Amino acid sequence: MATLVVLIVFILFLAAILTGGYNRRYLDLLQENWLWNWITTVDHKRIGILYLIAGGFFFLMGGLEALLIRIQLMFPNSKFIVGDVYNQLMTMHGTTMIFLVALPLLFGLMNFIVPLQIGARDVAFPFLNSLGFWLYFSGGLLLNLSWLFGGAPDSGWFNYPTLALNDFSPGPGVNYYVLGLQIAGIGTLISGINFLVTIINMRAPGMTYLRMPLFTWTTFVTSALILFAFPPLTAGLFMMMFDRLFETSFFVTAGGGNVVVWQHIFWIFGHPEVYILVLPAFGVFSDVISTFSRKRLFGYNSMVFAVVLIGFLGFMVWVHHMFTVGLGPIANSIFAVSTMAIAVPTGIKVFNWLFTMWGGRIRFTTAMLYAAGFIVNFVMGGVTGVMLAVVPADHQFHDTYFVVAHFHYVIIGGTIMGILAGVYYWWPKMFGIKLDERWGRWNFWLFYFGFHLTFFPQHFLGLWGMPRRVFTYEAGYNLELGNLLSSLGAILMTAGLLFLLYNVVQTFRHGEAAGPDPWDGRTLEWAISSPPPAYNFAQTPRVRGLDPWWLEKHEGDGKLKPAEPLGPIHMPSPSHLPFVMSLGFFISGFGFVFHSWQVGVLGLIVVVVTMYVRSFQEDPGYHIQPDELKGVEH
Repeated sequence: MATLVVLIVFILFLAAILTGGYNRRYLDLLQENWLWNWITTVDHKRIGILYLIAGGFFFLMGGLEALLIRIQLMFPNSKFIVGDVYNQLMTMHGTTMIFLVALPLLFGLMNFIVPLQIGARDVAFPFLNSLGFWLYFSGGLLLNLSWLFGGAPDSGWFNYPTLALNDFSPGPGVNYYVLGLQIAGIGTLISGINFLVTIINMRAPGMTYLRMPLFTWTTFVTSALILFAFPPLTAGLFMMMFDRLFETSFFVTAGGGNVVVWQHIFWIFGHPEVYILVLPAFGVFSDVISTFSRKRLFGYNSMVFAVVLIGFLGFMVWVHHMFTVGLGPIANSIFAVSTMAIAVPTGIKVFNWLFTMWGGRIRFTTAMLYAAGFIVNFVMGGVTGVMLAVVPADHQFHDTYFVVAHFHYVIIGGTIMGILAGVYYWWPKMFGIKLDERWGRWNFWLFYFGFHLTFFPQHFLGLWGMPRRVFTYEAGYNLELGNLLSSLGAILMTAGLLFLLYNVVQTFRHGEAAGPDPWDGRTLEWAISSPPPAYNFAQTPRVRGLDPWWLEKHEGDGKLKPAEPLGPIHMPSPSHLPFVMSLGFFISGFGFVFHSWQVGVLGLIVVVVTMYVRSFQEDPGYHIQPDELKGVEH
């Protein structure tokens, strides 16, 4: 009875807050607070910055976990971190980097840049954009609280049963994994749908699909991949949650379940996820290489075709993660061929980047250094990927450090370097100041040399038989030098990222104004002030061709052509409801982690009440009048 009374009082209090009853004046006062402004913002540019901050925070967490792993493996028979704690570190490092770092940092760049590149004033659904971020952050926070309350998940980042079920992981660790990723995954799915609708419906007049910048194209294909790849993962996590919390038998063999079904479900998501992570980086490198080669991107149409084909084939290769499961020679052969076929569109892109640079007047800024270094990394990662596609060879490589090396050459050598290139390239647009190029070169060379020193020896460690996910190894098996070099490389990578942090701090303290177009850019975002105004474009631009800003600078009068007369600009109102709804999901997840049904239901009530309030909320927004735009570049 007491619990019921508390629930009723809480619901009434929540309804008063959500509907703005007695506390409307208090909410009005909060609007003047800078923190509240960031919590309630629906501006795509601010949300992009929030993604970068949150992704950077989780990057520090995942990087620290990786460094501790490499310290443990620096010498044979080390006892620095052993047993279950090592398993938790290894699981959390992979889960954090894949789900909470790589894609959210890319979302940060997408959120800020894509609406500017297509000439839009915001994304299609600003409210959902805010909700997507707060769901991601609350899910990631829930997952990382496992270190403080009950223990982190310890069954690998792919969470295979039966290891992940109650018999072998009886604590709350895997519950954190299942519930945290479900919450964060809902936010990711929302964001993917939002980008799809934005790119389809909100392009400026004249911007046909074959005039979109490559970064916008890769965001478009990535969003389509998210739309089809994340629902299988959500379904799998839902079934795993029921197996752990309610003793069902989806994956429990004793109850008639099948553990291989989880592998299919996970990798139907897991391999498209690789392209979800790397395609936006391809878009970053395409824009960077074109800008700093001072040339139009070579073979633009073929690049678009290659991006679409990679997205299509990405759903047809998941079984290459399961060659050793025993599905039979026919299944293995089909997926081996499809895996090799995906190298063709990737090769098209590599040659087009090289031909773009060929004959160009290249400026080796830090962003361009990352782009040039990426080509080497990705070719190496692609070659080892083709090696892994050969089924008899994969039986030897499987579950060894050869796979670890391949995967990191693709993800760090592709995705993370793409993110770093994008940060250096678009930083002036985001904040109006350039990152220092001298410190940027220190950041690049330490990170790049450390990356190869870390992961290149791991190919040989795998060929010499070192298995993945082990916390120690014996001396005398030719593994000592490779592990020592790998650990030293990880320290160098850490030093390189510290230079980046120092660069950011110094730039905010002493940086000089960069101007609207510091790189002599080619796309629409460089035509407006840095940082951009809240409304992006005072008048929606008319696009006359590929590389529209370059076209206006060199064949026009140096100004964008307006597609509409100057008039009132509609802007969406900020909202605290996405934050409240995400808080409800967080409370619910935390309750279910510890089998507290009352707390779990309480959180879900918060979510339902917030959704109910939002469904009846009228949001007329506000307008910026033309007389407020005087003196602003149109």
